Amino acid sequence: MEGNCFNQTVFLFTLLLAIAASSVRGHSTRVGFYSSTCPRAESIIKSTVESHFKLDPTIAPGLLRMHFHDCFVRGCDASILIDGPNAEKTAPASQFLKGYKVIDDAKFQLECECPGVVSCADILALAARDSVVLTKGTSWAVPTGRRDGTVSKASETDGNMPGFQDTVDVLKQKFAAKGLNTRDLVTLVGKHFITIWLDLPNATVDTQFWLLIFNLLLGAHTIGTAACEVFSYRLYNFTSTGADPSINPAFVSHLQALCPQNRDGSRQIALDTGSTDRFDTSFFANLREGKGILESDQRLWADDLTKKFVQRFLEVRGSLGLSFNVEFGKSMVKMSNIEVKTGTMGEIRKVCSKVNEY
Repeated sequence: MEGNCFNQTVFLFTLLLAIAASSVRGHSTRVGFYSSTCPRAESIIKSTVESHFKLDPTIAPGLLRMHFHDCFVRGCDASILIDGPNAEKTAPASQFLKGYKVIDDAKFQLECECPGVVSCADILALAARDSVVLTKGTSWAVPTGRRDGTVSKASETDGNMPGFQDTVDVLKQKFAAKGLNTRDLVTLVGKHFITIWLDLPNATVDTQFWLLIFNLLLGAHTIGTAACEVFSYRLYNFTSTGADPSINPAFVSHLQALCPQNRDGSRQIALDTGSTDRFDTSFFANLREGKGILESDQRLWADDLTKKFVQRFLEVRGSLGLSFNVEFGKSMVKMSNIEVKTGTMGEIRKVCSKVNEY
């Protein structure tokens, strides 16, 4: 794709979710920001994501996770894309992010179509949405108009990202610090991100843990897998009497059969039992039944406040029920507006991996 500038067929699509104007009040981003300056921007990005997804479906969870990384460190300003010996992408938690090639391809085509107009930050936000749709999730309108940051520091990653074994209270605090509430926490953890597939045969246990931290947060757990070594500590000698008592006893036996003690820890197990490759609400039903693979996921059912939202997502009808797809779109819009740079702030990079030279 990078060798030629070419026109792609305009992709006509319907925005299936109407995001309330209040969701983005206080920011200068807006839906349709490029409608006059680069009308084909969103269709170019969508077709680029689709072409890469056909070759490698794990690109979808990769892009969603990358967007989360970007927003939780310095805001949604594409700082995760910048190259450099001490840039964000070099942090231990970021070393196995994937999807950079997708963003680079989209940026190349957009620079051919409308040079210096579309930011890398907006490309990433739109690509994350398109990734969810490719895994059978529902679309939402993405406000655009972000500008790109010029600073990227690996040292800032650890202090901003939620931890793998954080309690629900700590997760609430970290989300609140970014302007996200408990409903956003449950929504994004439960479906986030199209899931992270921890299919890295050469990754260490520590690396798997770090990747799960990020998977954790944007709902990545409705799709994807995790290595046995990431969660098997819950199955054997978790307490003096055996497995983690929060796991359904029948499910413990099932997992022990899949992940025998002291055997191949790299074997991949579905994070969302019964719905591995779809973006849906079965993740929440699994929590209710004690079938959460990750300890931090299952804690959402143990905490009174987060449990309330899990239950509401499981309501089929009635005034207390919540539409997960609608709430997920709203939460993604909120997250994608964390500390955004707009107007004259930042810049529009010519190449996403490099800050412009002046």
